[in-house]
Amino acid sequence: MKELLTFTEEVRDALEGNRPVVALETTIISHGMPYPQNIAMAKNVERIIREQGAVPATIGLMDGRVKVGLNESELERFATDRSVEKVSRRDFPYILSTGKIGATTVAATMIAARLAGIEVFATGGIGGVHREGESTWDVSADLTELARTKVAVVCAGAKSILDIGRTLEYLETHGVPVVGYRCDEFPSFYSRESGYRVDYRIDDAEGVAKLLDLKWKLGLEGGLVVANPVPEAAALDFAEMENVIVQALDEAKRLGIAGKAVTPFLLSYIKETTGGKSLETNIALVNHNAETAANIAVALQAVRTGR
Repeated sequence: MKELLTFTEEVRDALEGNRPVVALETTIISHGMPYPQNIAMAKNVERIIREQGAVPATIGLMDGRVKVGLNESELERFATDRSVEKVSRRDFPYILSTGKIGATTVAATMIAARLAGIEVFATGGIGGVHREGESTWDVSADLTELARTKVAVVCAGAKSILDIGRTLEYLETHGVPVVGYRCDEFPSFYSRESGYRVDYRIDDAEGVAKLLDLKWKLGLEGGLVVANPVPEAAALDFAEMENVIVQALDEAKRLGIAGKAVTPFLLSYIKETTGGKSLETNIALVNHNAETAANIAVALQAVRTGR
C-alpha cells in the first residue's frame, strides 16, 4: 500500500530528515465536531505540534490516495463535505478503489502512520468495547489495531460512552500497555477519572519514549496507549456526564441507531444536552493531547539519537 501514500512537502522533508512527526486523524474533523469549530481545531492542533518542535501529519483518504499531511483546502473539505465517509481497517480498499473521500479513525490512522514511518499519533479518545458489548459484540477496531500496529496513541482515555472496564480488559489480554501520563487513574474523555487504574504511571515524555523504544526493540508488536487526562480547568464532572451518557444511549437505542453511526449521534446528543460544554472540553483535550504527543515524539528522537 506504500505506493498509494502521498505526502505534503513538510511531512516528506521531516521523515527524510529523521525529524519528529505526529500523526493526526480526520474523523474527529469530519464526524466529531461541527463546522467551523472543527476546522479551527484542526489548524490549531497543527500549530501546537509545530510549536513543540515536531511536524503534524493530518491523514485522510482522497482521490484513491492516502494523504499523509493535508493542505489548507484539503482540510477545509474534510471539515465541510458531508459525503466524507468514516474509514477503519475494513474500509481502506473500498474507499481507495472508488476514489471517495474518507476520514480516518484511530485504527485507520494507525495503519497509515505505520506505513509512513510515523510512530506517535495524537487523537481525542480511543474506541473500545461498547456498553452491552457482551451481547451486541460491538467492539471498536481501534483495539485490534492497537494490538497489532506499532504506533503510540496519545488520548484522553477511551470515549466515556464506552464500557471502560471491558475496554481495558481487552487491551490487557492483547498485551497493549496503558500508560497514565502524570496520572494513576484512566481518564474517561470528558472527565479525569473513570474508576479504573492505568497499568503504569509515567510523568515525563522521556520516560514514555524510553518505554516505547525498548518495547519495539524487544520485538513486541502492537501499540501503546498514553492516557493523558483533559486539563482540570476543562474537565466535566464524571457523575453528571454519566447521567447524560445513559440518556444518550437510551435515545440511540430508541431510534434504532447502530454501527458506525452510534458515536457521531451520541457526541451530538451530549453536546446539545450539555449546552456545548462537551464540545469545549473535546477541543481542550485534543489540544492537550497534541502537545503531549509532540513532546513524546521529540523525546523519542532524542532517545534514538542519544541527544
